[in-house]
Amino acid sequence: AVRLVGGRSRCEGRVEMEEGGSWGTVCDDDWEMADGDVVCRQLGCGRAVRVHGEATFGRGSGPILRDDVGCEGHEEHLWDCPAVTEHDCSHKEDAGVVCSEHQEWHLSGGRDGCAGRVEVFFRGTWSTVCDSTWYGTEAEVLCHSLGCGQPLRQLFFHHTLPGRMLYQCDSPQPSLAHCRWAYNKSAPCHQSRAAGVVCNG
Repeated sequence: AVRLVGGRSRCEGRVEMEEGGSWGTVCDDDWEMADGDVVCRQLGCGRAVRVHGEATFGRGSGPILRDDVGCEGHEEHLWDCPAVTEHDCSHKEDAGVVCSEHQEWHLSGGRDGCAGRVEVFFRGTWSTVCDSTWYGTEAEVLCHSLGCGQPLRQLFFHHTLPGRMLYQCDSPQPSLAHCRWAYNKSAPCHQSRAAGVVCNG
């Protein structure tokens, strides 16, 4: 099995694989986009948009199971790729990846990171969020997931980025990615404005 640990979603983090009943990490020597692509696809997370070394997502523990991974990108599983099991690595060289289905958010244009226009990084690009279904619950989920407390006020902006995302949260969730969402569907976003929020944090 393969998993990503230490990221902000299941589609971002330190690469860990299970072998013989124990989980271990992968060394970042020769860790490239093709290797990340195989991991992302295996997890149903799209393709790699960034690969990381030097324990970007924190140091793992347990054995270091692979070094000098050399995927071509078409392999079905990470363990199908050529690699060596003997290594000279330590956990400060743990490999990581950000996949295209990972979503991360920030608020832009405000005085700090807790106010401004809602922007989401998804499939390798930043997009705005349509206000058509942007209500109290959605704002609450976002403020909370950014560590910014509770929403104080809704703001509205123009869409100036290429992509548009729509969220619908029926109840509080750990992040907007856990709510229902649609990407670049024109109908519900027609005549929408870009959502913004001021959080009390």
